[in-house]
Amino acid sequence: MGLSRRVSVWSVEEVSEWVQQQYPGQQSTLQTAILQHEVSGRALLRMRAHHLGHLGVEAPAQQEILRDILLLRVQEELENLMEIFTGEKNLT
Repeated sequence: MGLSRRVSVWSVEEVSEWVQQQYPGQQSTLQTAILQHEVSGRALLRMRAHHLGHLGVEAPAQQEILRDILLLRVQEELENLMEIFTGEKNLT
């Protein structure tokens, strides 16, 4: 799968694959919760610590995941700016 697509259009399965690639140690708990709660890319971008807590992610791992989500938000914003400047929509 190409995770080069914009995060905001990721499916639940793509979010699950991202988790699997990024956090092999958290994979079972977090992946199960993502599938159960149908966390899409748009929802992933909105995640905060209390959301991760509700998904069963313990505090030490939350900071790493939140940092990576922040990086995804920055990537998404850069892509939005590129669209504005080029006048194109690139969803792939």
